[in-house]
Amino acid sequence: MLSGPGRPASVCPMLLPQNTQGTLYDGFITAGGKEYRLRIQLPPSRELNRARIDCDWRLQLVLQDKQDIFKQRLEQSSDLTTFLVELQNLLEQTSSQQSSVGPPPQYFTQLVQEIDKLGWDRLVYIDPSFRSLQVQCRDACQREHILTINLHNQYPQMTPTCTTDLPAKVNFKWSQQDSLQGVLLQFEKALAQYQDFWDIMEELDKSTWVLEPEKPSYKDTVRRIALGNNASVQITVDPAHPRMLPECRFLGADHVINPIKQSLNANLHCWDPGQTLLPNLQNVLGVDFPSPANSSKEDFNMACSICYAYRLGEEIPDKACDDPRCSRPFHATCLIEWLRALPSTRMSFNVIFGECPYCSKPITVKMTGAR
Repeated sequence: MLSGPGRPASVCPMLLPQNTQGTLYDGFITAGGKEYRLRIQLPPSRELNRARIDCDWRLQLVLQDKQDIFKQRLEQSSDLTTFLVELQNLLEQTSSQQSSVGPPPQYFTQLVQEIDKLGWDRLVYIDPSFRSLQVQCRDACQREHILTINLHNQYPQMTPTCTTDLPAKVNFKWSQQDSLQGVLLQFEKALAQYQDFWDIMEELDKSTWVLEPEKPSYKDTVRRIALGNNASVQITVDPAHPRMLPECRFLGADHVINPIKQSLNANLHCWDPGQTLLPNLQNVLGVDFPSPANSSKEDFNMACSICYAYRLGEEIPDKACDDPRCSRPFHATCLIEWLRALPSTRMSFNVIFGECPYCSKPITVKMTGAR
């Protein structure tokens, strides 16, 4: 997409389009000499009042008491570019007001007193303006967790904004009589709910080759686990019920994953909620996961056989040739572009039919709206 008058890039050059339809933008908006992370997802109709807007905690803090104005600007703007101009103006005005009116002296006095009660040894970070702090907390298994607390100039009258490393949102309760210690107690109570979840996920991380995420965090509920033969299974675990059968998505050549899918369907009745995920999955799938004890992760991080890279943006090579003698992996995007260039390729609805770039055997790939 080109920049120019009427284009989002003419207002926010660091807010970049993520698809050709111009319905997804990700990047930064600049105002008051500061950069704020912003992600905008528009519906196919491009109606702004149905857009999903995600931003970082700093932008949330700036707009905390401007929600009504923000929604009004969103509804009244004729297009995305107009809205971005309005948003920049609102941020400039709000930032100017906030910078000219700093916290009163009693803000700092109260904050120091509350940190004294928490214990300065638990304070991991505090910014120079005393507006953002990170507090350390350990769960029953001595895992270290970080609670980030962002304070308004009018604290404690204004509710602080808290972010955690938990797999689900914590609804912190707050009144003007509350303190940071009360917030920390609520956080510690929330930690106790996920001990079994973290134990189970750590067993998977230690005993299997987890391809994604590369560095799992405590909030991650998804694992993509190597099965071998360029195949893998992506599981999504319910943190509230971590011993139940997770959602499974199989990636790889049909001749490899179809028998595993059949085994799963045939053995569902064997799932034992009394056991952890690892033995249950191996039992119902009829496989033994490759482990760090007997294999190397490089054996499973197979690069795309077209672009020779493992990652293409956030995409991984999750499409493979179905011929057992080939089984080459590809990024779906790379395979689509390759097949489009061949005169023998045909398309039916959203499926492209063509030949494998290596063995010339039939291969199919589905297109999505993002492509």
